[in-house]
Amino acid sequence: MENLNIMTLLPEIFLAITAMGFLIAGVMQGNKSTDVLCWSSCLSFVIAAALLLRIDWDTQYLLNNMLVSDKFSMMLKLFIVVGLTATTALSVRYLYFERIARFEYPVLIIFSGIGMMFMVSANNLLSLYMALELQSLSLYVLAAFHRNSLRSGEAAAKYFILGALASGMLLFGISLIYGFTGSLDYQIIASSLKNAELIAPGFTIGMVFVIAALVFKVSAAPFHMWTPDVYQGAPTSVTAFFAIVPKVAALGVLIRLLFEPFAMAESQWTQILYFVSIFSLLFGSFAAIAQSNIKRLIAYSSIGNMGYALIGIIAATPQGIGAVLLFLFIYMVMTAGTFSILLYMRRDGISLERISDLSGLSKTHPVLAYSMAALMFSMSGIPPFAGFLSKLFIFNAAVASGHFVLAVIGVLASVVAAYYYIRIIKVMFFDEPEDEFDGNMSLEKRLVLLFSIIFVVGFIFKPNALLDSAMSSAKVLFM
Repeated sequence: MENLNIMTLLPEIFLAITAMGFLIAGVMQGNKSTDVLCWSSCLSFVIAAALLLRIDWDTQYLLNNMLVSDKFSMMLKLFIVVGLTATTALSVRYLYFERIARFEYPVLIIFSGIGMMFMVSANNLLSLYMALELQSLSLYVLAAFHRNSLRSGEAAAKYFILGALASGMLLFGISLIYGFTGSLDYQIIASSLKNAELIAPGFTIGMVFVIAALVFKVSAAPFHMWTPDVYQGAPTSVTAFFAIVPKVAALGVLIRLLFEPFAMAESQWTQILYFVSIFSLLFGSFAAIAQSNIKRLIAYSSIGNMGYALIGIIAATPQGIGAVLLFLFIYMVMTAGTFSILLYMRRDGISLERISDLSGLSKTHPVLAYSMAALMFSMSGIPPFAGFLSKLFIFNAAVASGHFVLAVIGVLASVVAAYYYIRIIKVMFFDEPEDEFDGNMSLEKRLVLLFSIIFVVGFIFKPNALLDSAMSSAKVLFM
């Protein structure tokens, strides 16, 4: 039933007005206002989170059914806003150190965040495409934000060209779906498939193109080719943003599409995701072993992690989707903590990116070394850290739905992945120390790192609060 309560969209409206205000302030004050705008954007994200918590989370349809607001979309929006806050806070000092402090940075972050929030609320393929492009255009510019860096320019060019290809695939898929169902609305598409005696091959082809475009956005194999180069070439603060937030929105979109308009085609899309999940797990795990650059290692690690998330989707149960939501938040927290350390790594004014730069960190910065070790153990899925539980819930969902082979491959991929995570710990604790890093760690990085460590270590003592919320949000898709 249509609900005209515009208050449901208040967080997005607030952020849009804020971004336009920041744009005007930036034009008037110039780049000297960058730090003020960055901290103000962090405050605006906190306000947006508060608004999200105040809004009714019951299911509502808005703007002529173009958008939907429910527990699933609201939880993902909350995750997105938390990720935006952390990445923007981590970026401020880095922008000045690299001499790329420009007022457009927080504005682009906000606009991409608005796009992500509309993506997870999309209830129509047209609104989905518009939100996706708002996010993507901002990300293309952010990838090229270091204008004087050839690597940054190359990363942005690759990302833009391949992103345009993915957008073309998405549009082609949408056109086929529209041609065979006569609508772009999720509910009408679902009802057309339900009433059809046989799903038309043309619809299946369109669905495959749409899924392929979204698999590109989450950087799962075999559509991963942009990820390592973009992660390495983009400024480290932008890489942190790419690694933490957009994947949450893209996976949220994929989940809603699969379990609402494409629900009747489950047997078809399960086959596709089965292959993508296995390929992502194996390729991400084995390719990361050869990396010496931390940012490239995180890129391949993220490919493998998307494979774990897809296992929960393939399970096709509320338990599986709830496990994916929990996995996404824990992955986001672990990645934010890791980048709080990477963004601090500078020696003689130069930003450091190689694993060897962490040599002997336990002797020069013991607190950082032990924090990094906890995060690496958690990412590799070693108990009792949060990363272990996030993978355990996904494997439980896979086994409960009969996907034993997928669960076994996931466990074996975790064993392979443990090698390159533990190698970082070995370098920090057993190699000869390098020179100390420049200066002291800034307050915002310490706060992000502290939150990450407390969450990663303490989650096992009280996992039910977040787990129950995730399961409750996932059940909305199965009603």
